[in-house]
Amino acid sequence: MSVRVSRPPPSKYAPFLAQGHLALALAVGLTAIMALKALLPLWLPLLLAAWFAHLARPISDRLAERLRGRSRAAALVVVLLVLGVLTPLVMVVLSLTGDASLLFDRIRASESASAALQSFISQEPGSADWRELVTADPQRLLVMLRENGASALTLATNVAGATLAAILGTVVFVAGFYVFLTDGPRFGAWLERNLPLTPAQFRGFSRAFYETGRGLMLGVGLTALAQGLIACIGYLCAGVSHALVLGLLTAAAALFPSVGTALVWVPAAGVLALSGRITDAVIVLVVGCIAGAVDNFLRPALSRFGRLRVPTFVLFCAMLGGLVAFGASGLLLGPLFVRLAMEGLRQWRRRDGPLIVT
Repeated sequence: MSVRVSRPPPSKYAPFLAQGHLALALAVGLTAIMALKALLPLWLPLLLAAWFAHLARPISDRLAERLRGRSRAAALVVVLLVLGVLTPLVMVVLSLTGDASLLFDRIRASESASAALQSFISQEPGSADWRELVTADPQRLLVMLRENGASALTLATNVAGATLAAILGTVVFVAGFYVFLTDGPRFGAWLERNLPLTPAQFRGFSRAFYETGRGLMLGVGLTALAQGLIACIGYLCAGVSHALVLGLLTAAAALFPSVGTALVWVPAAGVLALSGRITDAVIVLVVGCIAGAVDNFLRPALSRFGRLRVPTFVLFCAMLGGLVAFGASGLLLGPLFVRLAMEGLRQWRRRDGPLIVT
């Protein structure tokens, strides 16, 4: 006995329903594009706020148990961040602004390449040696800091647009840091429910997003800053002019694989030796070797807390490519896009097959 299954006739409203789905898709796509365009100028402070909030959440959760409130704990963490990180960072940036501007003017006025290299390490007429500041009169030190700080602040305020953008970015970062600390989990749960991804796919992309932040800030950033700080101490002990700028350049050079910090302290030691300052050259050479060796010990230790599962050469290419494509913010954006692309390929490979754990 055969059973005939009859299918219901297609609804006469099917074309309108299809058109409704298409209109909804167009509306969602258009509004999403406009929302991203509105948030695009603030993406960097928001990105950093999300990453910093993720790193600080364990501390905030512990404080919330003692203070009996997530909002109170988040406010305390924000205050500690502003006093312990942002305030010293602003002071360093102001000092570097004036020092870098002066160094740029000296390089531009140099008549040859050797004179340009000499300007990195030579003292200006009438300038003070940093080694003399250790035994200098405190009143003289205060006068010197006041004069340099005033010149750096004047230079910074001349660039009104950059100053306004920096202030706005700082405000957005602090506010976003607080919001992500208090409501970050709920925001993530909302995205997991509403994005067109399965929960497993969303969690995979979320892990890749936060892994990139931890890896860049802890595994890469702190290692480079530690190497730059050690090299800066060597420059100061050797009486090298523009030691802070050279320290920053050394930290940036630490991102280069293999050669790393030697790109800065080897030429500096060479110029000092050619100038007859043998003792200072030896100081820079020894401290530079220490800064280069720190990478072998500090990076593996920090990788336990922030390991970025991207090959070193690929990470280096992503940073350089992001720098070319997006400017200075590409140092973060390039590795983030590469890591998310790697996670996307992994999710695509898993879509029809068994669960693969890597």
